[in-house]
Amino acid sequence: MLYIGVDLGTSAVKLLLMDSEGKIVNVVSREYPLYFPHPGWSEQKPEDWYEQTVEGIRELVRDVDKSQVAGISFGGQMHGLVILDEEDRVIRPAILWNDGRTVQETEYLNGVIGKEKLSEYTANIAFAGFTAPKLLWVKNQEPENFARIAKIMLPKDYIAYKLTGVHCTDVSDASGMLLFDVKNRRWSKEMCDICGIRQEQLAKCYESFETVGTLLPQAAQELGLSVSVKVAAGAGDNAAAAVGTGTVGDNMCNISLGTSGTIFISSRNFGVDRNNALHSFAHADGSYHLMGCMLSAASCNKWWMDEIIGTKDYGGEQEAIEKLGENHVYYLPYLMGERSPHNDPNARAVFLGMTMDTTRADMTQAVLEGVAFALRDSLEVARSLGIRLERTKICGGGAKSPLWKKIIANVLNLKVDVIESEEGPAMGGAMLAAVACGEYKSVEEIAAKVVRIVDTVEPDPELTAKYEERYAAFRQIYPACRPVFEKLAE
Repeated sequence: MLYIGVDLGTSAVKLLLMDSEGKIVNVVSREYPLYFPHPGWSEQKPEDWYEQTVEGIRELVRDVDKSQVAGISFGGQMHGLVILDEEDRVIRPAILWNDGRTVQETEYLNGVIGKEKLSEYTANIAFAGFTAPKLLWVKNQEPENFARIAKIMLPKDYIAYKLTGVHCTDVSDASGMLLFDVKNRRWSKEMCDICGIRQEQLAKCYESFETVGTLLPQAAQELGLSVSVKVAAGAGDNAAAAVGTGTVGDNMCNISLGTSGTIFISSRNFGVDRNNALHSFAHADGSYHLMGCMLSAASCNKWWMDEIIGTKDYGGEQEAIEKLGENHVYYLPYLMGERSPHNDPNARAVFLGMTMDTTRADMTQAVLEGVAFALRDSLEVARSLGIRLERTKICGGGAKSPLWKKIIANVLNLKVDVIESEEGPAMGGAMLAAVACGEYKSVEEIAAKVVRIVDTVEPDPELTAKYEERYAAFRQIYPACRPVFEKLAE
């Protein structure tokens, strides 16, 4: 049988067709507009998502036996607010994860309601990107639209609704709304009351691998598929990507070195650190995960190479780096502020330790090491909760650098596994569809079957010891700079 994974991203929808063995049959991508109606705002039209998804699926299955398509599922951009009226019409454009208009609402939730209560109700604190602050913004700034709300949804869930007629979401995506009791995998009555909404305005919540329905006749006709095709709930993009990399089950880890960076740790047990330095979310495999998000990862290297040095020869610049673990130059990778573990929008990038004999290669090395040290900051929070890891998978553009992988292996003192396929959330979506259709008994079973490790970078004990000293110094830099960051932001 064949399975479709839909990765609903910020700039495009990526669609993947996978067979029962995990082989990728076809991949298609379709773009749609992004709107910035005011500085710091970021919106999209849900109708555009659906239109391009339909067009993309038709293209995806054009040359295959369509009767073999058994299921569809999703990975999708998280936190976005989609609101529908009683006729299921979109009330206003979706407010996206990277929209910055909710500063006041976020401050209200963290400061007035209080971080302790938020953590008690949802296992998380408020961030400007989360859904609950967006709801409060609509309530405060667009009361006429707020009064019309019949259903509150997340981006990928709008597609699932259009395909099945079911108002649904999944536990992993719901975890990023600040409306969900993560520990108990249910909506939080307390948060609904705080936001002035009723629980029935929220979609029914499923596990990511559960079937929410089958294709409506109209949707089946649009796609050229059978009405018997099952649609599974799917997952938020990070959880779906984790499924696609096999980061499921207990004590598994994946590092994403994309524009931003994440360290994603799956666990069968619920856990939350007392400072809420990491996100504590439900996972797509039926368990939980912790996630640290840094806002600038591979983008730090891109900035250094493109804007400062003025070169596209990334590999050539790294060839001059020879002495790992001995660099006296440090770099704080906070070009856009920082999320985990500091949650400080005022944080800025810093070079420290240059002398007259500092070379261009030293500076480049410092950038790569600074990102690794910042990932280690989040890992240490997880370790403080008793989590013990031996290895991690790695993906994203930065993972193409052998040197960077070696630095990360030694800074984090973890074996770093490289996987064969790197199709991220779309692959994870297709895998969830296969589980929903009964092709596999569990998410762990399909991950063990289809995710293949092709290389492992081992830490070197001598180099790890050197980096341990360097990391101890790195940890002191942000606290020392923080008062200056606050002053500069005034």
